[in-house]
Amino acid sequence: MTIVRSRTRGKARVVATWLGLGLVALALLAFGQFKLSNSRSFQICGGLTNRVDTQAKVVALTFDDGPHPGGTQQIVRTLAAKQVRATFYLTGSELERYPQLGREIAAAGHEIGNHSYAHERMLFVTPGRVADEVRRTDALIRQTGYRGEITFRPPYGKKLIALPCYLRMHDRTTITWDVEPNSYPDVDADASRIVKYSVEHTRPGSIILLHGMYPSRHETRKAIGPLIDALRERGYRFVTVSELLELRSAQADAT
Repeated sequence: MTIVRSRTRGKARVVATWLGLGLVALALLAFGQFKLSNSRSFQICGGLTNRVDTQAKVVALTFDDGPHPGGTQQIVRTLAAKQVRATFYLTGSELERYPQLGREIAAAGHEIGNHSYAHERMLFVTPGRVADEVRRTDALIRQTGYRGEITFRPPYGKKLIALPCYLRMHDRTTITWDVEPNSYPDVDADASRIVKYSVEHTRPGSIILLHGMYPSRHETRKAIGPLIDALRERGYRFVTVSELLELRSAQADAT
């Protein structure tokens, strides 16, 4: 009887050990997927650019979300006053709602990128869903009059499985960023902190992400002009994302 009980307890310990190891493995897998989906510099397939490795003091200023009447026109006016061309990653749903703002961005000479239609986290979505999000927004971008290359920026920077694979199959460039002042509440709350953080973290070839088109983003809008001035004082020149990618190609051809 004692022997039977001992064997039973031994089997229970083995089962418990394997269950524990299985839970640990699942936790590590989930953590790994979370880190992968949030990575600014890597995705499982296809090319991704969060900055360009260069010695040239160039930087791409990018704006996500919108267009929205709360701040789009103010941003366009500021950029015009500073003679800077930027890249706007717009959502299809808001382009559909405010087509005139999209046309104003294009008419001002800025680059327009695809930021999906619905601006939802594209994790484990179906290939059909990805295709619909990308194609609908591409069509709306073309309706603004913009005729340049349309790069893609994942909503929230999240991309896993279907999205990066679709982009690779269709030879589309995934763009993220390496400077994101709005992601830190203490920085985001004040225009001077946004400028200071961005200047301190910008390197040659950086891609700066700003969210400034909604009414609540007045501190970001206030920061744009001073940020441009501060980076120019440090010798930086502003380019669009596509121009940054062209610079990388030219450097590769020269080596």
